Amino acid sequence: MELRAKQIRGMEKAEIEERLKSLEESLLKERASVAMGGAPRNPGKIKSLRRQIARINTVLSGGPKE
Repeated sequence: MELRAKQIRGMEKAEIEERLKSLEESLLKERASVAMGGAPRNPGKIKSLRRQIARINTVLSGGPKE
């Protein structure tokens, strides 16, 4: 499920950081499977993970409000 900035702002800071860590681990696993020559199971997943990570980092840095 895609996270929206409004949802992220409603979370506790510890919860946000935990979610960020899990997303980064998922991205690492997806990139590793592609690097080993395998085709990604879901080609759009890498893009989605990158966007969610960027969205969380923007909210944490005090980025634009909705």
